Amino acid sequence: MLYELIGIVRPGNLAEVKEIVSTTGALILRERGVIRGLSNWGVFSLPSSTSKHQMRHSTGHYFAMRYDASVETQKSVSSVLRNDPRMIRHTSVKLGDGKLDTMSRIAAIGWQRLGMGDEKRV
Repeated sequence: MLYELIGIVRPGNLAEVKEIVSTTGALILRERGVIRGLSNWGVFSLPSSTSKHQMRHSTGHYFAMRYDASVETQKSVSSVLRNDPRMIRHTSVKLGDGKLDTMSRIAAIGWQRLGMGDEKRV
């Protein structure tokens, strides 16, 4: 199955984001999954202030990862991210069933920088 993971990490330390992404990627690869793409979107304001792990957050470091994996692997990824205190939010969306005709219709995410931290989906 093809999944897209969008994660929001507490801002301030890029090394934390890299560590979370590498841990998640290693888990996917260990379970015989394939990582199709990785995007670092940077730090943006959250839509609303959020409390997570007894901390209040108004900004977060966003990243996106596309990967092919089994349902069990996706559940493991979700569990690992849910228990990590550095994560503010994450979500995984199933994009396809792994068949070539389905995957050929799914394009890369395009983002256009507008300035001042605002972004618009293209």
